[in-house]
Amino acid sequence: MGHVHSIGGFFLRATDPQRLTTWYRDVLGLDIDENGLWHQQAGPTVFAAFPQDTDYFGDSGQTAMLNLRVDDLDALRARLRRTGADVEDAVQEMEGAGRFGWVRDPEGNRIELWEPASLRS
Repeated sequence: MGHVHSIGGFFLRATDPQRLTTWYRDVLGLDIDENGLWHQQAGPTVFAAFPQDTDYFGDSGQTAMLNLRVDDLDALRARLRRTGADVEDAVQEMEGAGRFGWVRDPEGNRIELWEPASLRS
């Protein structure tokens, strides 16, 4: 019997796909190659369904949200602000889980930045 063992891709609609890909590579720092491949570090991935009326993703038209594990939330948020990225002011801490912050990409998609509790000392 076959089993799913990891996420193999994340796909976004975009008015300017090249610009959006460049933003994820150059601003967020995703090491994306010319074929769109990103070899990421091993670690936990949360899969969670939310109620239809949640406001957690931001705009009601956004039906999914990308969550990226980060190693230093404060430093990344500061760097993103210096690039002019739309970084939300709020930071949330969840005991046992870690710290969370949010940024919007150039297409307005809300992205969650997660610094797992295991990375904080």
